[in-house]
Amino acid sequence: MSIRYASPFVRRTPLAVVCVAAAVVLLTPGDGFPQSAPGGFLESATTGQVRPRLSAAVLQALLPARGPFTFPAPYNTAGVRITNATDCGGADCVDAVGYSYWRNINNHVGSNQMLIFLGLNRARGGPGPSLFSYDKTTGQVANLGPLFDPSARLSWHSTEGWYWSMTKPTKIYVDDNSRMTRYDVNTHQFETVFDVAPQFGADKIVWQMHSSDDDKVHSATLRTTTTYEMLGCVVYHEDTQVFQYFPKIGDFNECSVDKSGRWLMSLEDVDYKYDLEMRIFNLATGTERLVWDQDGAVGHADMGYDYVIGADQWNTFPNAILSWDFTKDPLTGVLVHHNTDWSAPAPDHISHGNAKAGVPSSQQYACGSGAARVDAIWGNEIICFNMDGSFKVLVVAPVMTDLNAPGGGSDDYVKQPKGNLDITGQYFIWTSNTGGNRLDAFVVKIPSQVLMGSTAANNDVTAPIITAVEAPAVSSTRALITWTTDESSDSQVEYGPTIAYGGSTTIAGIPRRSHVSVLSWLTPGTLYHYRVKSRDAAGNLAVSADSTLKTQAMALPSGPGGP
Repeated sequence: MSIRYASPFVRRTPLAVVCVAAAVVLLTPGDGFPQSAPGGFLESATTGQVRPRLSAAVLQALLPARGPFTFPAPYNTAGVRITNATDCGGADCVDAVGYSYWRNINNHVGSNQMLIFLGLNRARGGPGPSLFSYDKTTGQVANLGPLFDPSARLSWHSTEGWYWSMTKPTKIYVDDNSRMTRYDVNTHQFETVFDVAPQFGADKIVWQMHSSDDDKVHSATLRTTTTYEMLGCVVYHEDTQVFQYFPKIGDFNECSVDKSGRWLMSLEDVDYKYDLEMRIFNLATGTERLVWDQDGAVGHADMGYDYVIGADQWNTFPNAILSWDFTKDPLTGVLVHHNTDWSAPAPDHISHGNAKAGVPSSQQYACGSGAARVDAIWGNEIICFNMDGSFKVLVVAPVMTDLNAPGGGSDDYVKQPKGNLDITGQYFIWTSNTGGNRLDAFVVKIPSQVLMGSTAANNDVTAPIITAVEAPAVSSTRALITWTTDESSDSQVEYGPTIAYGGSTTIAGIPRRSHVSVLSWLTPGTLYHYRVKSRDAAGNLAVSADSTLKTQAMALPSGPGGP
């Protein structure tokens, strides 16, 4: 998001950093995350406490040259240092991570290796966009080198606006003038997802891209190369190769498709009175709804499946965050987070990269971070909060950022952590100057079980495997659908005359491995598309490929008047 504003309630009075004594736990190479993990502790909207920031001396003793370490009490969470001065020839070259909703960590589910891309700015002594790996078993971090040859134009890019594909774990989305591309970090090959020039003109470029988690629907801001004016939003459906265009009606900021690919949110100052309004579009029907800024339209925000969570700066509660369910009409924001401290935004940036399909937002959590010159409740910490109205907060780690320190340059916005969550919700990456003269990247392990409950299901991030999808019995108006899964899960079928489906059976919530569902009230002699869906106890959703069936023709009645 390109919003660069501070809360109107933030005081910019510099305060001295309070030093705290803390036991430092370092790990030897190969330890992975420490045995004392998970760490973290719970507070609530009304019980949040102000903690002094870690001094530069404590941080210097705490942090290894690279690799795992443990944050001191009261956090006790497991952290990993990704970069250091050797990556930049001793200079301050690490660019801030792109933004809280652009993932810098790949989809590493099922692999011991996590891949991370970062901008190591060439203008400040770095080699350009670079790839790092983290071994989740051994704890080893490796700099795998730059993503581009020094002669390549993109080697000068900061990586802002780039993000990992969620279905193609080695590919990064990269904007390249009029094209949205995917770049394979192993083969170093590009593929074009779409190009706006043929349809919208050779003087158009794309910016601030977003994609649904299934990589089928993409959005981007459309700009002109003559003045770089933002014209509105384009949406591209990769499976059908169809564009949709939503021109701006106000002072345009940005737009984003949600993680389901069914909704588009455009943030624009429509009335030119306060700040940004939300324009919410149903991409299937093209219908639009608008939420005024003063009615709770989101500021810093991130998308879920069919919803958005974001800051409401008009709320009577300090640091209020609302959840907006796009399937509800009228749109109504539900308060899911706040605290009692107006002095600093906390969190200032929200990340929900761990959103799960088919799981109500009330059963999920988001995380965020911020940095301020004042000591405020959660103002200089990484926190997570659930969205069920209980207002519980998991305090994860200090951001270790000093806005008065030289690391990261003179721009406070660059120094802001703006960290992002990976797809599992177990890892959070951000950049910090650790009170020194350079930015570096860090990862912390999120002990989500402390917030959501310590069951095995909460650590399960693997969806069921669906096999043997069949329609063994089809009549003129009914069809029997069967399938199997490798673990107990619920049952549902989506169906309709096209791949847009439109109909679905009621979810059968009794967990099972052999699934049976009946489609009723079908039209005789009609071709139907269908797919099956199963979700396990942890909320991991599996969706089958599209299948088809054809109902039998209606038999003509016999007897008088019949054949």
